[in-house]
Amino acid sequence: MIAAGAVLVLVLGAFAFTKTQDDKIAQGVSIGGIDVSGLTRAEANEKLEKEIQEVVQTPLIVTYNGKRRTLKPEKSKVGVDVSGMVDQAVAQSNQGFFIANAAKSVAGTDRNIAIPTEITYSKPAVKRFVRSVGKSFNQAPKDATVKYGPRSLGEVDAQPGLSVRRAALAAAIVKRLENPTEPRRVRAPMKKTQAKVTKSELAKKYPTIVLVDRSGFKLRLYKRLKLEKTYPIAVGQAGLETPAGLYTINDRQENPTWNVPNSDWAGDLAGKSIPPGPGNPLVARWLGIYDGVGIHGTDDISSLGSAASHGCIRMNPTDVIALYPKAPVGTPVYIG
Repeated sequence: MIAAGAVLVLVLGAFAFTKTQDDKIAQGVSIGGIDVSGLTRAEANEKLEKEIQEVVQTPLIVTYNGKRRTLKPEKSKVGVDVSGMVDQAVAQSNQGFFIANAAKSVAGTDRNIAIPTEITYSKPAVKRFVRSVGKSFNQAPKDATVKYGPRSLGEVDAQPGLSVRRAALAAAIVKRLENPTEPRRVRAPMKKTQAKVTKSELAKKYPTIVLVDRSGFKLRLYKRLKLEKTYPIAVGQAGLETPAGLYTINDRQENPTWNVPNSDWAGDLAGKSIPPGPGNPLVARWLGIYDGVGIHGTDDISSLGSAASHGCIRMNPTDVIALYPKAPVGTPVYIG
């Protein structure tokens, strides 16, 4: 009877002791990697609010080469269920037979219980943020192009662009949202993007180019970026200069009709149409480039090598006839 009574006393004592531990976390329990051993529910809540909640509510910053974008917690809708995690820790601390629990508590035995961090966030918000980072950080590639001059052509090589690796960035952001121990700053993962036109493809893109050298009175025909032919020309006289710039051939005619501009220099011919033949200064061929200005043949061969026209580019009739089939509509014409 004495032995039975002693056992009963021990059982009741163990039960009473475990009741005092109902609101306490056992040894060897962590929440989100933070040790909460021996803390009461209130103490654990206070500790986690400081060590997890404050970190979770810290904005995430994405950077690359001096650029930065910030994902604020109100945008990501990130949150952590501190009280729920503490409840789990207390519940698991008290799982099992109360006598065994009492013995473990008295002995200070570690339970090796790890409660994962319960963090929520908005996946759509993360996707929107990643897209906005891409818009800010992406750099479009630059195609290779031609550098124009009145006497020669140069080539400018292509430059690769940069694009945000969206999936990798999203994964890095999620990792930090879900794990408060991760740093709150991310260097955006980038990849190079290639230009559509490389230097080796320039010749194909520019099969024909015409250069007009006003001061040297020369027209140069380039085929696949190689000089094919140089022709003597006349250009616009003072006050009626041939306009400088980059144009394209937009109109081609054989034995063209001359639609005389309504300009003072045209005199009585202003606004009239002069058919092919005598009296028409547009001899043999017409290659229009801009606002009534074009390349054409002339009977005034002596004017070649001078500034003598009303803005057009004059050529020897045999030269313009030779040039005509080699310079289709769309051919770039650079006048310098």
